[in-house]
Amino acid sequence: MSGSEIFIVLTWWFWILLLGWLFFPIVSTLFRGFTDKGYIFAKTLGLILFSYAIFFLGTLKIIVFDRLSLFFLLLLPLVLYFLFLMRKGNMIKRLQKYRKELSPFRLIFLVEELLFLSGLFFLLHVRSFSPDIHGLEKFMDYGFINSIGRATFFPPKDMWFPPLPINYYYFGHLMTAVLVKLTNIPSSIGYNLMLATIFALCLTSTFSLAGNLYGFLIQSKEFIKKRILIVSVIAALLVTLGGNLHTIYTLFTPYENESPVPVWTLAFSPNTFPNSYWYPNATRYIHNTIHEFPIYSWTVADLHGHVLDIPIVLLTLAILFSLFQRSYQAKLTSLSISVFGLTKTSVLSLYSLVIGFLLAVMYMTNAWDGIIYFLLSFFVILFALRTEITLHKKTSSMRQVLKAVVKSVPFLRHLFFSVLGIALSFFLFSQPFARFFKPFVSGVGVLCAPKFLTDIGHFGPLLFETDHCQHSPWWQLLILYGFFYFFVFSFFALLIKRSLAKRSDYFVLILILMSTLLLLIPEFIYVKDIYPAHYRANTMFKLAFQAFMMLGLSCGYILVRVMSFLKRNFYTFSVIKKILVFLYGGISIGLITLVMIYPYLAFNSYYGVWNNTDGQPAKTLTFDGLAYLKTLYPEDYELVLWMNENIKGQPVILEAQGDSYTDYARISTNTGLPTVLGWTVHEWLWRGSYDIPSPRIGDVTTLYETDDPRKAKDLLTQYDVKYIVIGDLERQKYPKLSEGKFKQIAKQIYQNGNTRLYQVF
Repeated sequence: MSGSEIFIVLTWWFWILLLGWLFFPIVSTLFRGFTDKGYIFAKTLGLILFSYAIFFLGTLKIIVFDRLSLFFLLLLPLVLYFLFLMRKGNMIKRLQKYRKELSPFRLIFLVEELLFLSGLFFLLHVRSFSPDIHGLEKFMDYGFINSIGRATFFPPKDMWFPPLPINYYYFGHLMTAVLVKLTNIPSSIGYNLMLATIFALCLTSTFSLAGNLYGFLIQSKEFIKKRILIVSVIAALLVTLGGNLHTIYTLFTPYENESPVPVWTLAFSPNTFPNSYWYPNATRYIHNTIHEFPIYSWTVADLHGHVLDIPIVLLTLAILFSLFQRSYQAKLTSLSISVFGLTKTSVLSLYSLVIGFLLAVMYMTNAWDGIIYFLLSFFVILFALRTEITLHKKTSSMRQVLKAVVKSVPFLRHLFFSVLGIALSFFLFSQPFARFFKPFVSGVGVLCAPKFLTDIGHFGPLLFETDHCQHSPWWQLLILYGFFYFFVFSFFALLIKRSLAKRSDYFVLILILMSTLLLLIPEFIYVKDIYPAHYRANTMFKLAFQAFMMLGLSCGYILVRVMSFLKRNFYTFSVIKKILVFLYGGISIGLITLVMIYPYLAFNSYYGVWNNTDGQPAKTLTFDGLAYLKTLYPEDYELVLWMNENIKGQPVILEAQGDSYTDYARISTNTGLPTVLGWTVHEWLWRGSYDIPSPRIGDVTTLYETDDPRKAKDLLTQYDVKYIVIGDLERQKYPKLSEGKFKQIAKQIYQNGNTRLYQVF
């Protein structure tokens, strides 16, 4: 990494650090019970609030999306803090008092900041071996970022189907565009910087949350303690870098891709490790499904909604745990909290507002997560309000039953209004996005529906489709999730004796319950989309991804929790119990080794990070995501640079249209300038019907191949096209391309070799 690239990374980090500092007073209020004051979550909350502010004001067309507006919005928190301090009098003394209050936390702040920087540089180093924004979903994600970056107001234009706005979950891409614009770093570099930022936030957020979870167990007021740090490190590694037990196949002869067999049916072959192991198989193990996890996402580097939502998910989990903590201080309904010293409000009301806001942001980033964490929020609040329950144990008579119900009214009332508050907050904050978004889900399918229901076809939102009966074999579920449930069952064994259950244990139990539910749902129902054979793939993907994160966090806690108990009681155990302890420890080490070798296998396969025979990189390392284009399509690369420099706003361009996951739509993707039609299948999914994008396929062909300038002019006017691209892909896609007509209806403004750009009169 060159000095200039290091400077770029530090510039990016500085702005994230500044956002965190600006919003830390809010975070320290919400995370008052955390032993690190929730320091690392200030980065996430700061980025969310800052991005939402420009998004909201831009949707109302009050403020334009440019760098000057971002600087203006950055000043607002400073002005508010200044006015607050002036109102309270003696600003210097109050700042000194605030500094003194934070003084005991400086070491953990420094540790978490260094961990964040380490994570940022680590993934950037890995990405530098192959930083290309090319392949899989990258064109879509990068196109969103560039289209948002060119927007004046919101919602942003769909770069593949103008003039309609993006009909997808794009708030995470908007956060990326905000950082790109704020830092003034090219989006081709910002793409990889954002991916590394999400990685670093995942690492540090899990580190903080797991440490506070265990600190609450042992009632420690300090984070820097041996067991707390061990829990933090293990949980952070499991969530951020952990795979699953599929890596056991590295010790056996390989099976044919997409045709998995039980591992015991293969020949044991440890001497040829890793036996041509193909890392994506761990995420495509169950037939026609997807069950990914964070380390796979870091590897393939798609900046998709489920990846961009990871820090928001961890922030929400931390908020829920903070609420859980406060429920042990007193009845939540009697607790109040000071908001900047200006007013006092109910703790439950404030948290309901914040949770609803975060769920709205989740919905705008990765819609499934909003639903998942609404349900988790309900479970946590239900438990947190347990002190309000006044049911009598003996309710044998009707009179006692009625008396118990009456006494439970306060609990039910508080639960109802808490959930209602979250729902209203969600509705309010999601409106700027929801009013322009049309969901593309067409119903909920029931797996293996009996014939009398398939004859009906559907009942309301429920679908009963024939030949839709897939279930996951037990041995595949064991490979995918056996690691987690080994520790889950050991946790259950520990808590059989209820007196051993501590405060944090109940929060972990809620996470386990929720995760298990998410893993079971795809075995019974699926959400209908456009994919016929992979009808439950997206359902399993979205639910299992969240289950993996919650279980990873839980198992980091459980491992140390159980081992601490066993160590404390080891010398009082019988010989048989001591043998079981050694066996438990040995199995734990073996399982952790299996899941933690996945990064080595995946990174080495995709990037060749540890696979250079001469010890030197095969090419110059960089994290510019457009470097590949200079080699693959050098004339396109120069054209993209020229258009980004010289064409302002979002006029429509004409370029070759093609299928999803091809190199077509490369100009619109890399510039953010909308084209008549990009990846057709993606637009089919987003628009709900193939009939909506398909007519444009023929129109684009006509535009390039017709000899009639009047016909071409009419179509250009219909789609409001201002620029026409003719390059190698256009000549390849349209062999009858007629360039002569364009000279009659447009002016050539750029040429480089065989590549030309025309501006329509």
